Amino acid sequence: MTYDGIVSRYLNRPLSRPMARALRGTPATPNSVTIFTLLLSVVAAATTAAGWNIAGGVLIQAVSVVDGVDGELARLKAMSTKFGAVLDAVTDRYQDALMLGGMTIYAVRFEDLPRAEVVGVLALATAVVVSYSRARIEASMRINPSDGLFGLASRDVRLLVAGVGTVLGQCYWTLVVLAVASALTVAWRLVYLRFRYEG
Repeated sequence: MTYDGIVSRYLNRPLSRPMARALRGTPATPNSVTIFTLLLSVVAAATTAAGWNIAGGVLIQAVSVVDGVDGELARLKAMSTKFGAVLDAVTDRYQDALMLGGMTIYAVRFEDLPRAEVVGVLALATAVVVSYSRARIEASMRINPSDGLFGLASRDVRLLVAGVGTVLGQCYWTLVVLAVASALTVAWRLVYLRFRYEG
């Protein structure tokens, strides 16, 4: 079951749906859009790492928007496949690594703050666990997604925060916020499940 966080629902989807409709009559496939999104994240990361933080931040949010196009296009063209879903999930993790990596390089190069590389690693690690915990919960417990369980630091929210923080040239503190928010999200999910389903 697809779950949209608040940013996807009110900001990203109103943009990604028209994009998918525009591609409906073209040879573009959902998987090609997925690969394009991955390449766009490479550009976002490289741009940020090079010090062009405003362009990098805008591109990070662009990745978040375009990331929804493949799923919309798959539905419009009746081309949804299990492989496509796996490809999308795997490339999402690479996108996260690339963009957080670009932010970490920016923080190391352009912000005079301690242990930026450690903060970057923590932000990436906790982001991965947020995504893994969602996948594990859905697979193991077969719980319908809900705002109460998944809607704290979902990927769409994290990317918006990353984009805004990068535009402002504050990658270090943005990475701190992302690491803390992601860790709290995982903790919340575990507490929620423990008391909601285990009594």
